[in-house]
Order: sequence, then structure tokens, then C-alpha cells
Amino acid sequence: MCHHVPRIFCIFSRDRASPCWSGCSRTPDLSVAKLTKSQRCLIIPLCQVWEGRWRVIPHDVLPDWLKDNDFLLHGHRPPMPSFRACFKSIFRIHTETGNIWTHLLGCVFFLCLGIFYMFRPNISFVAPLQEKVVFGLFFLGAILCLSFSWLFHTVYCHSEGVSRLFSKLDYSGIALLIMGSFVPWLYYSFYCNPQPCFIYLIVICVLGIAAIVVSQWDMFATPQYRGVRAGVFLGLGLSGIIPTLHYVISEGFLKAATIGQIGWLMLMASLYITGAALYAARIPERFFPGKCDIWFHSHQLFHIFVVAGAFVHFHGVSNLQEFRFMIGGGCSEEDAL
Repeated sequence: MCHHVPRIFCIFSRDRASPCWSGCSRTPDLSVAKLTKSQRCLIIPLCQVWEGRWRVIPHDVLPDWLKDNDFLLHGHRPPMPSFRACFKSIFRIHTETGNIWTHLLGCVFFLCLGIFYMFRPNISFVAPLQEKVVFGLFFLGAILCLSFSWLFHTVYCHSEGVSRLFSKLDYSGIALLIMGSFVPWLYYSFYCNPQPCFIYLIVICVLGIAAIVVSQWDMFATPQYRGVRAGVFLGLGLSGIIPTLHYVISEGFLKAATIGQIGWLMLMASLYITGAALYAARIPERFFPGKCDIWFHSHQLFHIFVVAGAFVHFHGVSNLQEFRFMIGGGCSEEDAL
């Protein structure tokens, strides 16, 4: 076993005359021979990444920029020398395997669902162009969010600079999903009252852009700001309470719960809040350190709740669209939403 291994980053050296490359060659180098047993134990597996034969490593030997969750003790990828190595790693078992595949498969699912929905015959809509645009914005937000997420979890072990760049895309994608989710719900809920719909859309866009700007701060991605990250995006999502209350007060609770699909909206909010709470508190790995390293740790559960919440939201707004189609485009006092 290797204990107390110092942080050695010779893996990033492309100089074949360096001790790292010499350590990977078949002929031992004197500079490598002089290293302690624990140092050689780290160098040789890291150098083997260049040959595609890397092994997972424990949390305590990760470089600082890869240390995100100290309750995940084993099964981490070492720093990767190329994007090719990063993408090949999605077919290996490690701490990010579940994070990658939950959102990769979710992305493919929403891409197929979006294509199917966009190619529905126009006769299925009251105002085909407008309705396909508002649903298209939702699908765009969902696909970008899930795409940025699985790409980040795939390549963030490449280097510190790549990790920072893709983490910013990842957080921006969350804001885009929240913003896109508001569009069809506000469109149908305030179908016959466009002024508040327009105002709420402007407000959510301003808040969403503000969240994206905040997420570009380098410190935003650090483990110390995990709670802040969860709070920012929860706050962005919970801003929907105001238009929801507006709708319930103006239309009545019974109509909101049946025609307005508030029940599905509340389920979606519950899924997002639960996922964010697990992520921020690092549950369940906090209570079982080392037991959830590969499967069912908090970030993985958060991903599952995000995909489920997005689908629940789609189901709810699809019901709103069907009701609007059923009663037609009129906005009489009796049939207006």
C-alpha cells in the first residue's frame, strides 16, 4: 500500500526526458530510482495514463483542484492527459460514471422527445409557431443543461483550466433549464392575460442571467461554496412562487389544481428541492463514507432528480397545451385559463 503520497504532477509533462517519462519506460532512470517507494507508487500509475492503463486512485492523493467531496474515499480518476482519455473513461467504473451516464442518457431522451414534439402536425396546436417556440425553448434549456453536465463530468479531470471552464458551462446550463422551464408554463397559464406573462418572463430572464454571471466567478465552483451554489439555483427556481400565487389567487385553487396543473408543478419543485438538498448536504455519503463512492452518492441522486423533475414539468405543460387545444384559442371569461 502507498501512504502519505505527495502531490506529484509530472503527468502533465510532455518532455520524454523528464523523470516521469523515464519512469514509464522499460529502462529505469536514476532520478526515478532515487525516489521513495511512495513517490514511485504514485508516479508510475499516473504515467501509465499516457498508455491508457490508468487505475482509479483514492481521494487523498488527488490534486486539490480535483478534490470536491471528501466523503467519496476511493474510485477517483487521476488527472487525464488528453480529451480522448477523458471520453474513453466514460466506459470505466469510477466516481463519475453515474454522473456522466444519468445526464448523457437524459440528454439523448430529451433530444428525441424534443424532435418528436417539434415535428408534431400543426393541426395539434392552436397557434403552431408560437407554441412550438415556447416548447422549443424548454427543450433547448433541458438539452443544454444535460449536455453541459455530462461533458463537465467527463472532462473535468483533464486539467484545472478545463475543469473551471466546463464547471461554468455546467452551472450556466442549470440556469438555462430553469429559465426555459418557465416559458411554456407562463405562456399557457397566462394565455389570456399576456401582460403579467411578459413581466414574469422578463424577471426570470434577468434573474437567470444574474445566476449565470455569478457562476462565472472561479470561487463559485469550489467545495466551500457548495451550499451557495445550491442556494442560488434554488432561489432562481423558487422565484416561480410569485407567478404561481398570482395564478392561484386570480383563478382559484380548484381550477389551478385541475386545469392549471399546479400539482405537477409542485411535484417538479419537490424533486428539484430534494435533489439540491441532497447535493448540498452530501447525503447519503456523509453518513456512509466510502460506501457510496461509485453508486448512489449525492451528486448522482441530484442528477436523477433533475431528469425526473424536467420530465414531470414537461408532462404538466403538455397537459396545459392539450387543454388549450381542446377549448380553442378563444379567451372568453368562461373558458380562459
